[in-house]
Amino acid sequence: MKILFLHSNFPAQFRHLGTVLAKNPDHEVVFITKRREGEITGVKKVIYEVSRQPYEQTHHYVRSLESAVLEGQGVYRVALELKKSGFYPDLIYAHSGWGVGLFMKDLFPKAKYLCYFEWFYHAHGTDADFDPSDPLSANDETRIRVKNAPILLDLASCDGGLCPTFWQRQQFPPEFHSKLKVLHDGIDTSFFKPHQTLPLERGAGGDQTLINMPGGDQLDLPKNAEIVTYVSRGFEPYRGFPQFMEAIAILQKQRPHTHVVVVGDDRVAYGKKLPDGKTYKEAMLAKLDLDLSRLHFTGSLPYTEYLKVLQASNVHIYLTRPFVLSWSMLEAMSVGCVVVGSKTSPVEELITDGVNGFLVDFFQPQAIAAKVSEILDNLPSMRSIGQKARKTILDHYDLASLLPVHLHWLRS
Repeated sequence: MKILFLHSNFPAQFRHLGTVLAKNPDHEVVFITKRREGEITGVKKVIYEVSRQPYEQTHHYVRSLESAVLEGQGVYRVALELKKSGFYPDLIYAHSGWGVGLFMKDLFPKAKYLCYFEWFYHAHGTDADFDPSDPLSANDETRIRVKNAPILLDLASCDGGLCPTFWQRQQFPPEFHSKLKVLHDGIDTSFFKPHQTLPLERGAGGDQTLINMPGGDQLDLPKNAEIVTYVSRGFEPYRGFPQFMEAIAILQKQRPHTHVVVVGDDRVAYGKKLPDGKTYKEAMLAKLDLDLSRLHFTGSLPYTEYLKVLQASNVHIYLTRPFVLSWSMLEAMSVGCVVVGSKTSPVEELITDGVNGFLVDFFQPQAIAAKVSEILDNLPSMRSIGQKARKTILDHYDLASLLPVHLHWLRS
């Protein structure tokens, strides 16, 4: 079988699929992407580029559609060269939203076209109007409706689609649900697992932990520290970064042995940037009275070091608007972290309050801090919460179980 993956990033959601498919000599696997970094053994990587950026004069409602068309054109050009060289895919699997697969049915009409659907945009009821301090304008509402245009084109033309969670599928129009299978990418539970010498009560006598950070720096977490962790691609309101920082300011005043480890980059991955040009990290550091000797920003980490952070964690904080669920929360649960998550729909699909984690009000830093403090005061009794969190992932989101299902879906 000849398989063509399409994603502006690499390898993203197709990492495990691409790896296992490329190991089979009966398959020819090609991956078209914009990202030059990274390789998968046996996968032919083809780089596409866009000819230009959307014009400033383009109506701002349709600028995202123009961007998607430009992405689709860039993919079409390099895919056309593949076709000329004799590559005709049996199966095309694209990430929907950015436009990468828009024209594949035109270029390869006999191929089956599948899409990975993460999100369908709504002006009301999910992420966009979640924060009452940031109301939507009429322009926002209409722009958000048009933002679904490339996704609707994929929904109409695809032969099948996949959503990672039930709640995410629920966002799509009901008339397309028959095309959409719910199947998470899967978490590698053999990698994301508790460390034998770092039990959840490590702060009460566990081993010291050394994290190797980018640039050669090392983070030495002391033996008697209470470790609170937070992970996000970017530091932004969508992932509750301001509320997290306010909760940490409260915790630091109450608990002198608490150290906080923050993994991620000082950028905005989702949502709006601040109008004054500052990052949210800069804004919160300027606003709050924080002990920076106990607040550690690591930047993005290699998986081995990121795993050490989760294994050392006594409490992991995960906050999100009603939006795409982050892999990081599932990875933390797989490691056996005690997760304090926002009481929002994507989190509630996995976490039952007081059973395999805890739920708190997204907008209440005091409540977040109080819940974290309560857990730190009762670490031995929290072990079962972390164990049940891991069991949730083992039972329902384990890569070893889901990957064969995913492969069967592709082959069928």
